[in-house]
Amino acid sequence: MLSETVPKLIAGQRPPVGAYDADITILCYNRLEETKQAIASAQAQRGCSAHISVLDQGSSPDTLRALVRMLSAVDNCALYAVAENIGVAAGRNLLASRGHGQILIGLDNDACFANRFVVAGAVRAFSRLPELGALGFAILTSDGKGPDLSSWGYADRLLDRYQSKFETTRFVGAGYAIRRAAWASVGGFDENFFFTWEEYDFCLSAISRGWRIIYDGSLKVLHATACEARVAWRGDRMRHFVRNRLIIGRKWRQPVSALLLFFCAYAMIAAQHGCLSAAWQGMVEARRFPLSSRRRIPPAMQVYLRQHEAWHRDPVFHWLHKKLFSRLPA
Repeated sequence: MLSETVPKLIAGQRPPVGAYDADITILCYNRLEETKQAIASAQAQRGCSAHISVLDQGSSPDTLRALVRMLSAVDNCALYAVAENIGVAAGRNLLASRGHGQILIGLDNDACFANRFVVAGAVRAFSRLPELGALGFAILTSDGKGPDLSSWGYADRLLDRYQSKFETTRFVGAGYAIRRAAWASVGGFDENFFFTWEEYDFCLSAISRGWRIIYDGSLKVLHATACEARVAWRGDRMRHFVRNRLIIGRKWRQPVSALLLFFCAYAMIAAQHGCLSAAWQGMVEARRFPLSSRRRIPPAMQVYLRQHEAWHRDPVFHWLHKKLFSRLPA
């Protein structure tokens, strides 16, 4: 019998007792073929020492049996399982807590590393910059010919720099790396966020503690954007999206006027795409959410946000027009 929240090791081996470079973490929920490809690309990584941890969050019995067959004889990979989907943030924290590699690598279960040295490249990047807290990888389309626009989490004006490096305030969850010391100093991802915005929330907390966030376009993953396990925008996805962004604003004492502007913009977008009621529900939940504390943005963090977020932000009308008249991400 699987627990709803306590993971059970059902195949493979736990991380070694001794030191190693990185923990590669993958969450699984009913995307068998994509997950197998993600695991295979993690197993193919070279140039550093790494352990792979996979968490199944309530997949079908057939999916779970197939993963057990794949990983039962593998010595550098552990397959854990819980009874139900506990969310992205909680799942990532759970896997991170099971290892002790210096670097945490996150790979979406419908993504794979573009080459065998992505993890080694990330490990080297952290060794060069002691103040580096997190790295965002380049998220490419499945054919590797260009950026996956549905996973471009940065300003449009930075899009032509997708193959280069720039300092930023966020990363995209399809492929990233976090220094374990930064993860520990923040306390991991906020598990009140089932999914969406948990990476941005983490980055803000890391930046407030003096860590830097960098996008590195030389570290690439290929993203297949599988749809069968995605939450629909007309249902919970828009609700979580609006709820979590407003909670982040409340956490960091953003003015009520700014939060209202954000909600009005997304209400227009939600109405355009037929999910206004979900956006409204997200707003109500954010307003009722009990915050244990509200944080002030330190002066150094204000400078960082101004240099690496506000300076690159798309004009409001450009951003709103794009959101209103383009399809929502898959």
